[in-house]
Amino acid sequence: MTIASRRLLSVAAGMLLAVTPAGAGGHPGPVAERPVDGPAVASADDPTEVGWRLLASLNYRTGEKTEELAALEGKLVKVPGFTVPLEDFASSATEFLLVPYVGACIHTPPPPPNQLVYIEMDEGKRAKMDGWNPVWVEGVLSIEMTESVYGYVGFTITGQRVYPYEA
Repeated sequence: MTIASRRLLSVAAGMLLAVTPAGAGGHPGPVAERPVDGPAVASADDPTEVGWRLLASLNYRTGEKTEELAALEGKLVKVPGFTVPLEDFASSATEFLLVPYVGACIHTPPPPPNQLVYIEMDEGKRAKMDGWNPVWVEGVLSIEMTESVYGYVGFTITGQRVYPYEA
């Protein structure tokens, strides 16, 4: 496992611990660590970095979203995570799920919808599937409930670029 994989896995595990006690669809309580997922200040051409804690602020039962999350609708974003192909044994794909930690969706139950992102690559683009190493996915964010083979997903990104995660 690469250093970047370990770092993202550590951050994802910490976020999962912060989100899980709040209950499904709830808002996580205060965390004493450095904020890692607020939208980063970016130029007009740069994607806004979005972390899993911000995505978890979507109440998938009611559809309520924080102002910060709602402001990202239709915007170019960049989200770190791990790929889960929707086709068995795919080495590249045009559609896949992005999840916050290794192994999500492989075991039941899957993460809640506010911790799953459905990625559909722009026409003609494919992404390499390597579920063991973290990636960045850049694309346009939609906050909408979508059904996948693993259940409901709270977000869709029209993927423009997928590349290895580096902090």
